[in-house]
Amino acid sequence: MELRFVKMEGTGNDFAENVGVADVEAGLDAVDAGETRRIDLGIVETPGAGARDGSTATMCGNGARCLALYARHEAGLCREELCFQSDAGAFRALAPGDPNEDVRLYVDPPRRFERDVALRAAGDETADWGAFHYIWPGVEHVVCFVDDAESAPVERIGRTVRRDPALEPAGANVNFVETLPDGGGLRVRTYEKGVEAETPACGTGALAAACVARLLGVVRAWPAAVEQPGGRLTVGGEVRGGEITELYLEGPARFVFRGEVAIDD
Repeated sequence: MELRFVKMEGTGNDFAENVGVADVEAGLDAVDAGETRRIDLGIVETPGAGARDGSTATMCGNGARCLALYARHEAGLCREELCFQSDAGAFRALAPGDPNEDVRLYVDPPRRFERDVALRAAGDETADWGAFHYIWPGVEHVVCFVDDAESAPVERIGRTVRRDPALEPAGANVNFVETLPDGGGLRVRTYEKGVEAETPACGTGALAAACVARLLGVVRAWPAAVEQPGGRLTVGGEVRGGEITELYLEGPARFVFRGEVAIDD
C-alpha cells in the first residue's frame, strides 16, 4: 500500500501529517528510513504523535500546531478555530489564514504540580542539580532550574531521571530551564521519553517550564518567551493566584514537502 503524507516542521521537529488509518509503527519505520532527522507521525484525528520507539504520546504541542495548520490549509477545514481530541483531552487551536504566521494552541490548565519531587534512584548524580518539580501539561514532565542550560548534561541526567521510580509508571520528560536576565524569559533543553534523547524543541516542555516558573515566581514576563535549540515558543494565559487558565502555546509551523512511501501489506 502507499502511504501519502505531508512533511511539516514545528520548531525544529519533523512530522508527517495525514497518515490516516495506516499502521503507525510500519509508517514510522518506512519514513524514518528515508530521513536523517527524526520524524513523528501525526494522526489527523489527534494531536498525539508516534515517538521513535513506537510509543504514542498523549499530547504533542509542536505536532498539534502542525496538525492545525495542515487541517486548515490541506484538509479542507477552512476556518481559523479548530478543535482536537486526544488521550490528554480536548484542545483548541487558532490556525491563521497566512500559513507563515504563528499557530496558537489552547490547552487545559496544568495538573498535578508538585514541588521538589523526591527522586529515589538518581542519588549523587542529580545532587548538584537542585530540585526537580513535577507538572502535567498534557504529558508527564519534570523541571529543573539551572544557571546555564547550554552546559547542562541533558542526555546523561535526563536518561537517569526520566526512568526514576518516583515517576513510575509513565516516567517523565526532563527539562533543564535557565531563567534569562531580569526574569524576561526562559531557555529550555528537554530530554524526551519515547525519543530517549534531547529534541530540538518540546511544546509541552515549554508549557511545563513556563508554568512552573510562573507558579514559583521565577519569571516575571508574561506571556513568557521560551527559547529552545529549535526556535522560540510563547506561553501565556490567565494567571489568578496559583492557577493558570486559558493556557496557550504559540509558535511557528510550516510545510516542507509532500511525499509517499510504499508499505508492505
